[in-house]
Amino acid sequence: MSETPKLGGKIRAIRRTHKLTQARLAEQLGISASYLNLIEHNRRPLPATLLIQLARRFDLDLQTFAEDDSVRVHTDLMEVLGDPLFDDHGLTKSDVDELVEHHPNVARAIRTLYDAWRTAWGQARHTDADALGQNVLPSEEVNDFLQAHENHFPELEAAAERLIRDARLDPHHIQQGLVSHLHDTLGYDVVFVKANTGGVVRRLDRQRRVLEISELLRPRSRNFQLAHAVGLLTRSDELDRLVEHPVLSGPESRRLARVALANYFAGAVLMPYEAMLEAAVDSRYDIELLGHRFRVSFEQVCHRLTSLRRPGREGVRFHLIRIDIAGNISKRFSASGIPFARYSGACPRWNVFRALLTPGVITTQLSEMPDGTRYFCVARTIRKGDRGYHSTHTVHAIGLGCRIDDAPALVYADGIDLTRTDQAVPIGVTCRLCERRDCEQRAMPSIGSPLRVDEDLRGVSFYASVEGGPSR
Repeated sequence: MSETPKLGGKIRAIRRTHKLTQARLAEQLGISASYLNLIEHNRRPLPATLLIQLARRFDLDLQTFAEDDSVRVHTDLMEVLGDPLFDDHGLTKSDVDELVEHHPNVARAIRTLYDAWRTAWGQARHTDADALGQNVLPSEEVNDFLQAHENHFPELEAAAERLIRDARLDPHHIQQGLVSHLHDTLGYDVVFVKANTGGVVRRLDRQRRVLEISELLRPRSRNFQLAHAVGLLTRSDELDRLVEHPVLSGPESRRLARVALANYFAGAVLMPYEAMLEAAVDSRYDIELLGHRFRVSFEQVCHRLTSLRRPGREGVRFHLIRIDIAGNISKRFSASGIPFARYSGACPRWNVFRALLTPGVITTQLSEMPDGTRYFCVARTIRKGDRGYHSTHTVHAIGLGCRIDDAPALVYADGIDLTRTDQAVPIGVTCRLCERRDCEQRAMPSIGSPLRVDEDLRGVSFYASVEGGPSR
């Protein structure tokens, strides 16, 4: 996958929005119509001078050009069209390539329509007529919201730095500093309550001006919840502005996004940007060491590492995925470019699934997608719910990874020959999209290989191809 952003579709959309011909826009930009045609078809890159001209002429934010989600839209649309519903239409990858490149808004509209159809169909099966207005799960919309912002929010970073400075927070006594700030500046008492409060780990009572924190939380989790509460109380207007985003379609999605942003703020307070970046580079992204240094959890470190996107002071571009023991994806974000399944199960060959077999142990994986793009990933389980002897424990696995070019920056790559392609584990997005027919873990046929059943022949899996076979 090329690192050069393909902006031709965006240029074409801007031109059509303003009802300009190629010749007319080319004249305004001082270039030939043929050159503009090549740019719009991604056969020539968009020079910075033309980018600035376009932004000034049409009063555009340069972020408009930075938010290129064409790869994600392409992957999602391939997954949509991989539904057996479309098997009789003979659609090919080339069809999707052309649609996303030349008509990206139509591609997004198809994805939205499919989201709505899947939701309505599923709800209709359960006769849940009251919920038919919700097209996509709020958690999915929040994932898309974070992806649209590349999981980086400068205004919350700045707010966290101001809090650290104004409240004089000492990283060695962070709990005491946050409790004092809540009491002395915000007028809230912090009470640590016993475990018999119905499973509540944090309750912000705005009427009584009391913040209740469960005694069940470990110190690092207490600190996180204290900083989260400060974010809710002091950054409410900023949170409201941020969640007014087109991808968040309903009130529940916006409320869930506010929670995610307050979590982001808490992470920025406990792991200040510059200190975290310097420590990450110095330790070569040793997640456990960073957790000890900043007194935070393994998962909190992973989340924070994905947010180090400050222009000019960027960290490694990571992707993150969190799954439960049933394989459900509860969190996903990709700055590395790796595509995630949106509608179906992920590839079981990813080491994030293997991590569940070795609880508490970090596993590494050099992996390769069907298009040849390679990634380096680490994964480990996390356990939640330490609520006493008779309580149940929730186990998740966290996967954190990057492009192979960034892997040498990670301590986990030491001793691994990253140049050996034969050592890479072949993975895919999901079975329906994967072209590898010899996979022993294939759970369903590939979209490009119709199911052919031979009762006299069995391969490594029911859907895997077999060379040769019994004569008839």
